[in-house]
Amino acid sequence: MAGYAIAPGATQLFTLFWTAAGTTLCACSANSFNQWIETPYDAQMSRTRNRPLARYALSPVHALTFGTACGVAGVTSLFVFVNPLTAGLGLANIVLYAGVYTRMKRLTIANTWVGAVVGAIPPLMGWAAATGTLSPGAWVLGAIMFAWQFPHFNSLAYTLRADYSKAGYRMMSVTRPRLNARVALRYSLLMFPLCAMLPVLGITDMLFIADSSIVNAYMAVCAYKFWKHPEPKHSRRLFFSSIAHLPVLLILIMAHKFWQDRKAQSNI
Repeated sequence: MAGYAIAPGATQLFTLFWTAAGTTLCACSANSFNQWIETPYDAQMSRTRNRPLARYALSPVHALTFGTACGVAGVTSLFVFVNPLTAGLGLANIVLYAGVYTRMKRLTIANTWVGAVVGAIPPLMGWAAATGTLSPGAWVLGAIMFAWQFPHFNSLAYTLRADYSKAGYRMMSVTRPRLNARVALRYSLLMFPLCAMLPVLGITDMLFIADSSIVNAYMAVCAYKFWKHPEPKHSRRLFFSSIAHLPVLLILIMAHKFWQDRKAQSNI
């Protein structure tokens, strides 16, 4: 819900509740379809073999029914209680994740870029719910989420590359490990100019550039070490740094937005 909190305008609890509920239902739908499609492959991977479908704790029919019900309920609630734009983004995310990304994982390494788009849509949904539009600030926030996916996922995929290879997934970490590390570093460095665009657009104050650079620098250093020496020790360090990076960065954005809004109100 960071997109909703960061977007301009007053927070309405009713809209926030239905945005959170609808987005959660859409995510449940997309993940249900994903696991329904990938059941035979999940059973081959140590990371996913204990999922309900992979261990026959749930039937495929039940999973498909649950995914469909969540998708219909999520998109409908967003359309009725939030706005059509947010509902459209929710539907697009389900289709993109379950219908495109899931299929591409066994065909081409380009699946990672499609998956990053999937990860970038939720903040757009939050912004659209708050404002009814997708202004430049929304796209920058989505771009930040898009870029973050690569150090996060590429480091995880490298650690699990044997599992992915065994299940037949076409991941960069399996087919082109050097590119995998290089892409993780490239998008870690991209976080610096993307974050600098937020104060330029008036979303945060200028001090955010300094604070975000500290956070981005730590992840970038981890990404550099992973690129220089692609081995499990460095991939795990980058992965855990990315987990800490995202919530800290989002909190910084919200904090600097709050301080800027307070300063603007005091000058009135």
